[in-house]
Amino acid sequence: MNKAADVMLFGHGSGRAAECRTLVMGILNVTPDSFSDGGAYVEIPAAVERARQMIAEGADILDIGGESTRPGAEPVSSEEEQRRVLPVIRALREAGIAVPISIDTYRADTAREAMLAGATVLNDIWGLQHDPDMAAVAVQFGCPIVLMHNRKQAVYANFIHDVVEDLRLTVERAHKAGIRDEQIVLDPGIGFAKSYEQNLQLMNELHRITALGYPVLLGTSRKSMIRRTLNLPTDELLEGTAATVALGIGQGCRIVRVHDVRAMRRVADMTDAILSHRISGDDASRIIPF
Repeated sequence: MNKAADVMLFGHGSGRAAECRTLVMGILNVTPDSFSDGGAYVEIPAAVERARQMIAEGADILDIGGESTRPGAEPVSSEEEQRRVLPVIRALREAGIAVPISIDTYRADTAREAMLAGATVLNDIWGLQHDPDMAAVAVQFGCPIVLMHNRKQAVYANFIHDVVEDLRLTVERAHKAGIRDEQIVLDPGIGFAKSYEQNLQLMNELHRITALGYPVLLGTSRKSMIRRTLNLPTDELLEGTAATVALGIGQGCRIVRVHDVRAMRRVADMTDAILSHRISGDDASRIIPF
């Protein structure tokens, strides 16, 4: 899929043409230590096969990451990150995989090399805070960029208000750097710089994020919020993830980032079908804000 199509896929321009269909982003971690599937897809043939499987199951986008972001994970160098992700991105394109590929990185040098290798979307868990040159990469390639809410310290005066204001400032930062509105996707950052209770509170207030008027990506798949609530191991969090996906879509989230693509595609399709029968007037602009 070409760059212009990617922008339409993610940006304000897709609107009703997408018929309110939620997009599913399949997670492809090529790390040895990710919290859920670390080490499973570090070899290129395994990564390509997993990508094909997720697309067959209904993934609209693939998200490739080369550094674990789980709590306590050791950071890796940009050289090591690129050693992990670039061969996989090239292999996916050489294998004829044409869906948008997102590079999950907060480093501009990795982002730039990934785009040259065939990625078409940037996914920055620090929302331009860690490496200000990330904005220049988004401007250079004119690609969609996911800007996630994150903080170095989880200290808030008024939690929901502060999260919303942080995201407003992130958008302002993006605009000042030359990133266009239609490139921007927001992510509330479930599981990042937030307590268990704050994550649950934010899940109830996602409509405050979607009301900002940008597509919102929700990443809750198999996260500790679900594990703690259900008191289950990571490989038994399918139903809990499904609950968060349905709730997020109901509040206007347009993209869900998941491990279990087949099941979450079905959850998304069912939720979309239910919501399609209540979209009218003000509800339409609230549920699908672009």
